[in-house]
Amino acid sequence: MAAAPATFVVVALVAVALCGGVGRAQDMDNEWARYRGFFGGGGTLLPQSDVDLLEFPLNLEYLETEFFCWSALGYGLDGIDVNLTGGGPAPIGGQTAALTPFVRDVATQFCYQEVGHLKAIKQNVRGFPRPLLDISAANFGKIVEQAMNMTLDPPFNPYENSLNFLIASYIIPYVGLTGYVGANPKLLTPQARRLVAGLLGVESAQDAVIRALLYERGLSRVASYGVGVAEVTAHISELRNQLGSRGIKDEGLVVAPGQGPEGQTVGNIIAGDQFSLAYDRTPEEILSIVYGTGNPAQAGGFFPQGADGRIAKGLLM
Repeated sequence: MAAAPATFVVVALVAVALCGGVGRAQDMDNEWARYRGFFGGGGTLLPQSDVDLLEFPLNLEYLETEFFCWSALGYGLDGIDVNLTGGGPAPIGGQTAALTPFVRDVATQFCYQEVGHLKAIKQNVRGFPRPLLDISAANFGKIVEQAMNMTLDPPFNPYENSLNFLIASYIIPYVGLTGYVGANPKLLTPQARRLVAGLLGVESAQDAVIRALLYERGLSRVASYGVGVAEVTAHISELRNQLGSRGIKDEGLVVAPGQGPEGQTVGNIIAGDQFSLAYDRTPEEILSIVYGTGNPAQAGGFFPQGADGRIAKGLLM
């Protein structure tokens, strides 16, 4: 039954050609191009719009995989499953983090969960090679300084200890999960929606774990900066709101009175809107944030040469 739509397209196009309605090879090529997106990985049938929306988050999944795996294990995809890299360049600056056994265990689980996400997406769409990623301490340091609007001495290093690693982790998965929330209503097929729902569930759980571990340390000071953990998360969230340029879609661990769930708490262990529903973001917003430029057409940040896929490349052009 799954092959019926594709068969219909083939028959329809051939019939049109035989009747002289198309007539030229170029016209046939154009018609085939319209339906190219129906053929995802493994022979599945997906419209091009679903393919694009499923391929785009590969950028974030690659980023999360490399950061979590390098932090926990001291190596990334090249040491786990080189085929998943698609021959893409090795990330910049990955290293083993100095983590407590508990946090390393959590990071290891996150690492392999992200590997699974890459496999799941690539079973449905062709995907693209791993883009060049910058997961160096220097890059994370720039992001935290940008958020804090100050020069930190010593520079922030996500690999230095468990607390720094958790703060750096706060920066990444949440952006991806808002992207899945934004993509879901745009998907046309049950297959694509099911995949995104599964990815969103685990990404949300990862973010909840990170926020819970940081919330427990909310009043702890970050290195010698004289700033509490909750304050740092608030600044990071504010930065993402600024870069995304679409209003408040990000919240720290503590919010102003009246802004917590149902206006009853200042604690904000899970971010959500006025109804405690997850915020959504578009690809344009996401790229503006992960590039660190506030502009989806200006690469930088975690993606020095830009993200990949039709959506991201189309915005860079």
